Amino acid sequence: MDIKVITKDNFNAEVTSSDKPVLLDFWAVWCGPCRMLSPVVEELAQEHSEVKFGKVNVDEQQELAAQFGIMSIPTLILFKDGAPVRQTVGVQPKSKLEDFIKI
Repeated sequence: MDIKVITKDNFNAEVTSSDKPVLLDFWAVWCGPCRMLSPVVEELAQEHSEVKFGKVNVDEQQELAAQFGIMSIPTLILFKDGAPVRQTVGVQPKSKLEDFIKI
């Protein structure tokens, strides 16, 4: 499954109105740990079609980052029915993230 680029303009359509849980990866180009986590998130997106995956570039989407209180990256937030239900900060092993996305 594709990973969507999430912006303030498509947030409602892609996250709030989603009929699936949504995992958002808040990241930045210059962030080394973000680059380490990205391939893990991409693998999960390929293996878990029951979850929608999105990436939020915090430099380009400062309003969204502020809305969700992002202070450190990478931060992953899992949304269900349009509301955040879980959050984790930092690089996590794939096995931990598989547990994280199970609702």
